[in-house]
Amino acid sequence: MGKLVWNIMRTGATEGADVVARRVATSGWKAVTGRRPPGHPSNPEVSWPTAVGWAAASGAFIGVARLLATRMVARYYTKSAGHPPEALQEDSE
Repeated sequence: MGKLVWNIMRTGATEGADVVARRVATSGWKAVTGRRPPGHPSNPEVSWPTAVGWAAASGAFIGVARLLATRMVARYYTKSAGHPPEALQEDSE
């Protein structure tokens, strides 16, 4: 397995996690606030607390989901190839 395989696996995993995490974050926001999340938080008509709350909540949730997906695919790659992806190997210096 090489660099191209790792990039394809990582990209697929993180994009899939991104889609699922956005849907879950949106559903969670609706459940907690009773409203849809702001479509454009940078719009001046969206209140600061709403814009910052959505950015913080969705950003953290999506970031963690992408991290988990990358770690899972790295574990699979390592088992399959017998070594971690080159991009994740520690510098030996």
